[in-house]
Amino acid sequence: MSEKSVPIRSVCVYCGSQPGRDPSYMDAGRRLGKSIAENHLRLVYGGGTKGIMGAVASGVLSHGGRVTGIIPEFLMDMEATRHSLGQLSELIVTPDMHDRKHKMFERADAFVTLPGGIGTLEEIVEIMTWAQLGRHRKPMIFANIDGFWDPLMELIRHMADAGFIHTAHLVQPIVIDDPDEIVPAIMAHWAGEVDRDGEAGIIKRL
Repeated sequence: MSEKSVPIRSVCVYCGSQPGRDPSYMDAGRRLGKSIAENHLRLVYGGGTKGIMGAVASGVLSHGGRVTGIIPEFLMDMEATRHSLGQLSELIVTPDMHDRKHKMFERADAFVTLPGGIGTLEEIVEIMTWAQLGRHRKPMIFANIDGFWDPLMELIRHMADAGFIHTAHLVQPIVIDDPDEIVPAIMAHWAGEVDRDGEAGIIKRL
């Protein structure tokens, strides 16, 4: 499928820099990476070469895909090795976390969240907050591997029921259990009419 027929170029993936205790998490990362590459999309991610982050990047690169890693200087030796970072298609080193998140958002047409910890949760919640404020309409997908994100989905429902999410129609993450179905769902979203006018101005204000 050509880039002309579907206006999507890249997918941002948030996930853990650790492998987690369930082997299905790493497997999901590799399968998602493979799917991204096979659909000729670019992976945008936090630059880590360990854990699930490394699995996604490896899945893309081993199938001929392109990877942009965006990582703060202070995390380079914690979440990656400098040798492994050299294998990425593109490496962007930022001075801090804020600049990293801004650049990841700017380069992404969709967001996928695999299992991870507090950092992973913080990243996708910020993207959901921007959506709630009307700052973007990019699809947000939770890869709900073995029900990992069920507690968060329940919390979001609880907050909405309690009257704290008044613009719930703007915060509609897609929950998908099978990692092989994620990229097709993103492609289907972008195949429709999506108004991205003015998005460059929005990015500058973030």
